[in-house]
Amino acid sequence: MKNFKAYVISFIITAVYAFVKLPVLRIDFTSLYYVLAMFFVIAGILNMVFDREERRYSITKKRDFKIAIGILVIAIVIPTIASTPIIRAKSYRNLLGTVKESEFSKDVSPVKTDDIRIVDEDMAMKLGDKKLGEVPAIGSVSKLGDFHIQKVKDKLYWVAPLVHRDFIKWATNMSGTSGYVMVSANNPQDVKLVQKANGEDIKIVYQPDAYILQDLHRHVYLKGGMSKGMADYTLEIDDNGKPFWVVSLYENKVGFGGANVTGTAIVDTKTGETKFYSIKDTPKWVDRIQPENFVVNQINDWGVYVNGFINSIISEKGVLKATEGTSLVYGEDNKSYWYTGITSAGGDESTIGFMLVDSRTKEAKLYKQPGATEIAAMKSAEGSVQEKNYEATFPVMYNILGQPTYVCSLKDKAGLVKRVVFVSVKDYNVVGVGRDKNEAIKSYKEALESGGSDVDVESNEFDKELEGIVKRIATDNKNGNTTYYLILDADKGNIFYATSKVSKKLPLTKEGDKIKITFSKDEKELIEIDDFENYNIGLQKEENKEVDKKDKTDTKKVEDEKVENKNDKN
Repeated sequence: MKNFKAYVISFIITAVYAFVKLPVLRIDFTSLYYVLAMFFVIAGILNMVFDREERRYSITKKRDFKIAIGILVIAIVIPTIASTPIIRAKSYRNLLGTVKESEFSKDVSPVKTDDIRIVDEDMAMKLGDKKLGEVPAIGSVSKLGDFHIQKVKDKLYWVAPLVHRDFIKWATNMSGTSGYVMVSANNPQDVKLVQKANGEDIKIVYQPDAYILQDLHRHVYLKGGMSKGMADYTLEIDDNGKPFWVVSLYENKVGFGGANVTGTAIVDTKTGETKFYSIKDTPKWVDRIQPENFVVNQINDWGVYVNGFINSIISEKGVLKATEGTSLVYGEDNKSYWYTGITSAGGDESTIGFMLVDSRTKEAKLYKQPGATEIAAMKSAEGSVQEKNYEATFPVMYNILGQPTYVCSLKDKAGLVKRVVFVSVKDYNVVGVGRDKNEAIKSYKEALESGGSDVDVESNEFDKELEGIVKRIATDNKNGNTTYYLILDADKGNIFYATSKVSKKLPLTKEGDKIKITFSKDEKELIEIDDFENYNIGLQKEENKEVDKKDKTDTKKVEDEKVENKNDKN
């Protein structure tokens, strides 16, 4: 009876420990074995105490300690052998799956200007904090959680939940925090505090910053996640603006290592309703299933163990690895991908290419495009306006003018975006800088052309040509600079403008002239002209040539007649 009592008490203590520490109770996780060892150690101690009370000797306590020691040996020895890359290098390499080589211009579509990111996570946090400070009643009890980038109704936003500031704030506000903040990744002026969805108040009751039963990890654990590894707690917004927690579930594929995602747990932030999904069945609005660190680890395992373990530490023949830093990028198909450069073992500021890994399915593609690393691109961007001492954000790679291009922002000491910079992946000396995205694109195009690069006009999503008749033209003189404004018959609702720097024909242009202009597709209403051609001025030149030719012919004819008359007189 005493032995039974010891086991019951040990079970209760172990259960309390599990409630607090949340160990994964699964055969391929060492936490299971440590919990079992703890159970038998506690049981052995209790049996020893009960034996002394009854002044008797029992072999039960010895058996309990022996079992505990045996379990600990298993938990240390077997995982070490089963998971070591010395003998499991091939298994680690295969975790990423088949890596297909592909062509950059084929898979990565040109990006529109509006979709280019200029706001990074740090800036999103500053803008979000400012927005939260505008509502003191909320800011005094809540703070911003982690920002994650995601597509919301086809637009790119940084989204962060409001979370409890501390234990006291949670204890006095267990009904949950009130909403989330959205910061546009493309426009720093677009910042929203969202507190309603579908006419209902948003409440974030379950969150990583809550406690006891409202703690997100513990909630999912008790709802059926005891035997599942959990990672990457991300707040994502569905198509109706309702927030959910998305938790990646994983298992170990190489002994007790090689974490590999198997599905997701999606939690209603208000009610706590929890649903478990496979990767395939996870709702379409979920962007991130594969955690960033899982993907990077698997990319490195794929590259490092290309020729086995021994090669990875001695000759390093063919060894590849991910460059420092990863970013989540979006394709034209609205799918999201983890992007990272790929460099050789001895690479410094150069890459052999880059890799895109689908953040849902983990489908991986390698693009062999030699060029600069992200860090080298950041240094080049900062060097383009060295005297300003601006700091570059981590770049995002895009297809611009048919060229793989890093895009980053330059921020001042206050964290405000002062410049946008485009840096060629092939040659980080080819740089385009501007005060906004449109100005930077134009500068980058000129740099590419002057550098001898082939600009893919067909893939150019930025330029549009338009021919028409000038219906109205006017000028505006500011600070000694004259700007020309035009309205064309071929385009209603927009006003085009430029200075004489664009073309010397602008000051000579008048209403009724036929012209051709080039401008950015994404600009609306007041549109800056990039290139300008006036066909009438060209025709006038031809007419002048004909007049000059006729005058010269008539003059020659008159002179010939004078000569003839003089000869006749003689």
